Amino acid sequence: MNQFANPYAYIREQVIAAIAALAEQGVLPGDMDFANLAVEAPRDPSHGDVATNAALVLTKQARMKPRDIAEPLAARLADLADVTAVDIAGPGFINLRLSDAFWRARLGDVLTAGPAYGDSKAANGAKINVEYVSANPTGPLHVGHVRGAVYGDVLANLLAKVGYAVCKEYYINDAGAQVDVLARSVHLRYREALGEEIGAIPEGMYPGDYLVPVARAIAERDGDKWRELAEADWLADFRRISVDAMMDLVRADLASLGIEQEVFFSEEGLHLKGGIDRGVASLADKGLIYTGVLEPPKGKMPEDWEPRPQTLFKASEFGDDVDRPLQKSDGAWTYFAADVAYHYDKLQRGYLQMVDVLGADHGGYVKRLNAVVKALSGGEGTLDVRLCQMVRLLRGGEVVVMSKRAGNFVTLRELVDEVGRDVVRFMMLTRKNDAPLDFDFDAAAEQSKDNPVFYVQYAHARICSVLRRVGEELPDLDLHAENLAQADFSRLTDSAEMDLIKQMAAWPRAVDIAAQAREPHRIAFYLNELASSFHALWNKGNAEPNLRFIIGSDQAVTQARLALIQGVAFVLASGLEVMGVKPAESM
Repeated sequence: MNQFANPYAYIREQVIAAIAALAEQGVLPGDMDFANLAVEAPRDPSHGDVATNAALVLTKQARMKPRDIAEPLAARLADLADVTAVDIAGPGFINLRLSDAFWRARLGDVLTAGPAYGDSKAANGAKINVEYVSANPTGPLHVGHVRGAVYGDVLANLLAKVGYAVCKEYYINDAGAQVDVLARSVHLRYREALGEEIGAIPEGMYPGDYLVPVARAIAERDGDKWRELAEADWLADFRRISVDAMMDLVRADLASLGIEQEVFFSEEGLHLKGGIDRGVASLADKGLIYTGVLEPPKGKMPEDWEPRPQTLFKASEFGDDVDRPLQKSDGAWTYFAADVAYHYDKLQRGYLQMVDVLGADHGGYVKRLNAVVKALSGGEGTLDVRLCQMVRLLRGGEVVVMSKRAGNFVTLRELVDEVGRDVVRFMMLTRKNDAPLDFDFDAAAEQSKDNPVFYVQYAHARICSVLRRVGEELPDLDLHAENLAQADFSRLTDSAEMDLIKQMAAWPRAVDIAAQAREPHRIAFYLNELASSFHALWNKGNAEPNLRFIIGSDQAVTQARLALIQGVAFVLASGLEVMGVKPAESM
């Protein structure tokens, strides 16, 4: 890709170069920080094509009024070959209008790059670990896990698109008391598989029928080997067998959603292999551990609080509200100690940048986890904890509360089986991750613009339909992208055509912003807006025949318009690939 592949980044470079030139002339001071200098599309398109806040963000550094910076800077920018008009608005925003030729050339960038349009090396191969889902291994994934799964997976794809070396990771919580409950539940079902009448499942055990095949497999393999043994003699084996079986279910559930994670990290492995000791020792080596008694917490009492001397981490020195217990007075490690060890292990694997995707009920963990990473890494590591709010399922305006198979929750697989993987993935990103989301089965089945995934896929399918029809009507016309890139783009003169090009040219910037903000829902919004603009152009062509994509009597304009819609298809495919959604070729 050339320097214009991201036109907003290119204009930003030109703004910085103009400021440097003014500094050489003594008009502006030198050595200013441009970190907050932005170039973006104005909210009102009538103001221009791009706008910069340069004069506003530099005013304090330059010790000058914004207008006193904006006026010489605007004059300098007016001399750029691609700029046709400059305007200073409000307190000092500079609006630029760029030539149609500049924008038409961006269509060539899209066609040259294909679906890779929007890829960048901005992150320069930096390693980043994205941990998501990480549900307790006690059963199949349910709808409460879906949103975090989709958010984490699409975020990982997005980070890879801007040049990160991404590790997709799942943390298996297989060391807690819930795994003992799972093992006991499977053992009960095992006795049932041997013909024993077990009656109602006792309260506190897992009642799901998904445990039945696990227990039957044990019975078929081992017979009554485990039935009469004391719990101490079978518990460890049933823990291992049960967790393995549940993780097989989890992997299959994730695969149905199109998710494949490279690393499945066992919490129990941390305990068995001395990981807890190593993580805590690292804090001790830094002088960040002491023995003390915590004040009683306000509100709900945490499980790991006790009014006796404990081993504490100086979390409050790193932004946490209080110091955190690592070891209880009886010598047992707290749950938090495992969190310390796990993030220490990530750092040891070279991940100075991490993202943890957690449920909304984990909001209280954010400060302590950030404190741990800061302490363990000496301030070099960063952790971005992202919380995903709950999803509410609706059908016919009513909340869906029951499952056909599990009895007490809607499984991920049920959701995917009913509406399809692509619909689930796309609709889970139609709101920001920390805002509640309603998933309406009726809306998911609609074939209208109110169904965003249908609307976007339909745009791609329509383009494919046009290109197939051209192949039949004009078989001599070469539709390969490299040939379309040679079309006479000056034949694209309608305002709707130019607007579509400008929207495509904004795709690399949309990718960069979404990656920096860790907000993949922005990709869904962008795709919906691009699809809307394409459908509007399609409808305009139906109303005005001279704007149709295929004009049999004018091959040059036909070729230019086919180049335009092929560009749209490439950008849609690029975005859908990030979303993990397949571009539809027919509908």
